[in-house]
Amino acid sequence: MEFLHSMGILAITPSTIIMWSIGLVLIYLAINKQFEPLLLLPIGFGIVVANLPGANLMQEDTGLLWLFYHFGIEWEIIPPLIFLGLGAMTDFGPMLRQPRLIFLGAGAQLGVYVTFFIAHSFMGFSLAESATIGIIGGADGPTTIFLASKLAPQLLGLVAVAAYSYMALVPIIQPPIMRLLTTDRERRIRMHKGRTVTQREKIIFPVVTAITLILLVPAAAPLIAMFMLGNLFKESGVVNRLSETAQNELMNILTIFLGVSVGSTMNGDNFLRKEVIYIFILGLVAFMVSTAGGILLAKLMNLFTHDKINPLIGAAGVSAVPMSARVVQKEAARVDKKNYLLMFAMGPNIAGVIGTAIAAGIFLTLLQK
Repeated sequence: MEFLHSMGILAITPSTIIMWSIGLVLIYLAINKQFEPLLLLPIGFGIVVANLPGANLMQEDTGLLWLFYHFGIEWEIIPPLIFLGLGAMTDFGPMLRQPRLIFLGAGAQLGVYVTFFIAHSFMGFSLAESATIGIIGGADGPTTIFLASKLAPQLLGLVAVAAYSYMALVPIIQPPIMRLLTTDRERRIRMHKGRTVTQREKIIFPVVTAITLILLVPAAAPLIAMFMLGNLFKESGVVNRLSETAQNELMNILTIFLGVSVGSTMNGDNFLRKEVIYIFILGLVAFMVSTAGGILLAKLMNLFTHDKINPLIGAAGVSAVPMSARVVQKEAARVDKKNYLLMFAMGPNIAGVIGTAIAAGIFLTLLQK
């Protein structure tokens, strides 16, 4: 009888079944629809096993998943290390060829701040929760998780799933906005290749950028420092083993722990409440406004320059690298098959990663207690 009473079967509740269903849906989407499978698959499994009664996987101090979450996310280890890997994969060349494209990465953060004010002023979320929801507009999963763990841990799983879901839906969400805000003539603009970027510049850039941005926004230091270190590994050419490890083995290991840790935070108490639908709606609004912000800023810049920017590349200012840049290329090819915008779009795309990290740093500076 003692053994029978220890079984988790006796503690199953309706909320437990609902959470299992949510986890299984994410697993289905990851496998059958290939929606961000590297993250949604471990997140979905994490949700299922964390909501198994009696398993105590999230029990404080002893639970396996609690240890993953505590040491990996609460201690700021996993998200910055993922930025290390992202930096090792990044080529700043497209951005350095045309530095003006950096502004499009900043313009695409519009949705972050607009949603922050909407969530707080009209939806009743606290300042910290509003900032956590707004950062979804940057379409940067690790940054979203990093900020949520600091300001609103109770929303971590929700905003992470929302961020990665919208990243997977970039090819569906962005094109209608791009067509609505640009004319056929604007979409046909062909951009001119910029200057040649030297290897010396590529080596100096991450060092100078790290020093500058961390001095300006110290709260963003963990993300910026690791991002630029990873890029320095890549561009230096003398630590290929470190660069390859950061890009491959380390990223794969971290992705496993990140996904399971995020999924483990989603229990019935946090998820099954009316505010959840608001978070997903606001996250979508943030992403859409960010896309529009980058496009509109590109159109504004064209009023003051003879060397026109194709406004489509403004949509790539969100941090969904390289998905949004590929969507830009696809939309340009719809009207002109010989118009190659991919490398130009990578400029604001990479700048968007930095912009979202800075936005997170600003929120931390102003709101963290």
